[in-house]
Amino acid sequence: MRVTAKATMRQNEPRLSRGPFCRVPPWFVALLYLFGAAALIPCSHGTTDQAKVRVYTESTFPRNTPPGPAEVVAALAAGPDSNHLPHIDAKRAFEYTREVTAFGPRYMGSENHKKLERYILDHLKDDQVEDDAFTADTVEGKFPVRNIIAKFPGKKEGIIAILGHYDTNYPLRNTGYVGANDGGSSTAILLEFANQLRGKTPRDGYSVWLVWTDGEEAVRQWSDTDSLYGTRHLAEKWEKDGTLKKIKALLVMDMIGDADLDIQRETNSTPWLLDLIYAAAQRGGYQSHFYAMQGAIEDDHIPFVKRGVPCADVIDLDYGYNNVFHHTPQDTMDKLSPKSLEIVGNTILETIRVLDQR
Repeated sequence: MRVTAKATMRQNEPRLSRGPFCRVPPWFVALLYLFGAAALIPCSHGTTDQAKVRVYTESTFPRNTPPGPAEVVAALAAGPDSNHLPHIDAKRAFEYTREVTAFGPRYMGSENHKKLERYILDHLKDDQVEDDAFTADTVEGKFPVRNIIAKFPGKKEGIIAILGHYDTNYPLRNTGYVGANDGGSSTAILLEFANQLRGKTPRDGYSVWLVWTDGEEAVRQWSDTDSLYGTRHLAEKWEKDGTLKKIKALLVMDMIGDADLDIQRETNSTPWLLDLIYAAAQRGGYQSHFYAMQGAIEDDHIPFVKRGVPCADVIDLDYGYNNVFHHTPQDTMDKLSPKSLEIVGNTILETIRVLDQR
């Protein structure tokens, strides 16, 4: 895939596949601002692979300045002491990532994909689980798609949905590609969130639904119709049955295990929710890992964004120098770190806590 002039969700911006992207040096951005031209920075590369569509520019606000509104700061201030913030078991989450990756390629319709489905369901055997299964008609034929939903009821009316895809890239199925970060880390962090939520229901806050999404990857080349098979189906289903109206926030976890963690500020996402996540990260002392870069990304949140659901895509697309490891056989466990899972996991748990107070 390559940069094109094809229309995107963000009018008049170039379209990039989920491949390499560029960083613009901060001093250069500052210089351009002096001439009132910062909005004209080009950021593109000539050749990319099949992927999520995303465009990046350097963030124009300082890393260490929380952009959140006063209500976010107030909610955080009312929370527990920073020494007693909610936290995940990062070593366990990392081990889940290793076990998921060990299945090998896990593209739709494969035997390894079925094994991973059973692995996830085994971990959820004592939880309230619902399937959203259907057959996707793609450019490469028909594929079984299965979204797995674990529900943890709350006392408040409303739902916080946390999504992460568990399939791997179909076009790379014969290359040895195992998707440790892209598919593995998102699967694992949701399993760890389930551990944190289990046995504490009904929760004092909103219900939390964990969704292992399927068919996120394109089967040939990323487009509006060849991508996001699982979430496009789920968003339509939830719109019809009224679930969408109950969702207070929807968070997508994607590529969050990179040892050199740098979560982008994704500009298709809902600003107040991005601000809240940043404030939660700052409370944990993790703000240096958030929002150094910003730009538009097409990911599993997009079908819900289009329907007006408050969404945030939590993703690090700076995977190796110039994103060199992404969608290559080099996406392996040695590039990941339990510390990165800790940073994202703890930040999202704190985000849930603050959302419960809204």
